[in-house]
Amino acid sequence: MSQFTPREIVSELDRFIIGQNKAKRAVAVALRNRWRRQQVSPDLRDEIAPKNIIMIGPTGVGKTEIARRLAKLARAPFVKVEASKFTEVGYVGRDVEAMIRDLVESAIQLVQKEEVESVKMRASELAEERLVQLLADRDRPREPKSSPSTDQSASSASMSTNGPVPTGTISVGSMPGAGQVFGPFVIGGNAPEPPAQSPEHSPEKLEDIRKRLRAGEFDDETVDLDVADQSNPFMTIFGQHGMEEMEVNLREMMSQLPGFRGKTKRRVLKVPEAREVLEDQEAKKLVDGDRVQREAIKRTEQSGIVFLDEIDKVAGRQSTVSGPDVSREGVQRDLLPIVEGSTVSTKYGPVKTDHILFIAAGAFHVAAVSDMIPELQGRFPIRVELDSLKSEDFVRILTEPQTALTKQYHALIKTEGIELVFKEDAIQEIASYAADANRRAENIGARRLHTILEALLEEIAFTAPERSESQIDIDAEYVKRTLEPILSNEDLARYVL
Repeated sequence: MSQFTPREIVSELDRFIIGQNKAKRAVAVALRNRWRRQQVSPDLRDEIAPKNIIMIGPTGVGKTEIARRLAKLARAPFVKVEASKFTEVGYVGRDVEAMIRDLVESAIQLVQKEEVESVKMRASELAEERLVQLLADRDRPREPKSSPSTDQSASSASMSTNGPVPTGTISVGSMPGAGQVFGPFVIGGNAPEPPAQSPEHSPEKLEDIRKRLRAGEFDDETVDLDVADQSNPFMTIFGQHGMEEMEVNLREMMSQLPGFRGKTKRRVLKVPEAREVLEDQEAKKLVDGDRVQREAIKRTEQSGIVFLDEIDKVAGRQSTVSGPDVSREGVQRDLLPIVEGSTVSTKYGPVKTDHILFIAAGAFHVAAVSDMIPELQGRFPIRVELDSLKSEDFVRILTEPQTALTKQYHALIKTEGIELVFKEDAIQEIASYAADANRRAENIGARRLHTILEALLEEIAFTAPERSESQIDIDAEYVKRTLEPILSNEDLARYVL
């Protein structure tokens, strides 16, 4: 869990998101409270419930971006879900418990990544040893194979010794650890004897190969490597919405059956690629899977964050009129026990949702927060309204963030050997056109800048590989000359900008 102070969290969010200080302060305090709760005495810790948040504001003002940046900053299990994708129990669609299962999967990946990072050095050493051995074995002469006549005589002797073979079975009595094969299954017999160990290479040869490997002399060469075979040629499982957990469980069950477990396939890889595969294999061997699951469930329960987007799409009271919106209130009632605290069964074990932080967001153009059922309203005590963006906000969005759109387009065009320079007056004009387009048509916030810049730079992006100049200046005159014909035509502006 992040130990940033609220001021530091807001400062970090300011690097990527312009304005919306109320929303930033609310999520900063909520995130800091997660850490504070861990510091209090255990008897009081369980009584401190998270203060869930609803962010209200039009599209394109930064609701989703705040949540996305918060996830990276928090280093806690995080999942973003669309509330409109869930349906009431009994309808076709995803049930609300799927969001908690997704959150646990996010925690598993987070903890797994941390554990792999902690054993990275040891895994790299082991992978190098295996790779050195593989390179040394390439020059060893192959074992001579038995002739077909010998195999046939051995098979005939086996059949004469064991008698007639039942229909649908294959006799392997002549092989070590004899048994009967039924499709992918082997019935009876002992485990086959391990192959004879090949003689070891001299330490001097292995050390020489190791030095050459580290010097990069083998980077263009290939090795044969056995990797896990993820494909299943016998069965394909098609899951539908709401059936993801059953699909995963069936796949895992099939992978444990005899004939499917431990299947590998041989791949020919270049040495650098083989090193990555071997490092991944060795790291997974060093990581304790049970510990990862225990830690992931603990983090999910104590520091998990769920971002519920488009919550306004399920707001609305039950009416007597039937139709496609009949399950809106049903979805809210299904969400209620998850938000207030319940136990959800996952394939890794039960997960309690009592202390998971829920951040909901919606435009609430048609519905209002008061249209949600009272019980669900009460589970979101903090409500923050985000401001609509003005022309001066667009200017800051185009210049201040580290990932500003102007910087992105500059980097893209620079790949063609051309410096794209946005003048200050051009930035002002672009912001003015974006604000004007939002007033004339639907207000889509900062997303309008994407459409404006695409229309503005379309000709440059198309002809950049053929241009001879090394620098292109975008000034106010160029912006007016390009965008004015579009804005002057109401119908054209509606569909282009």
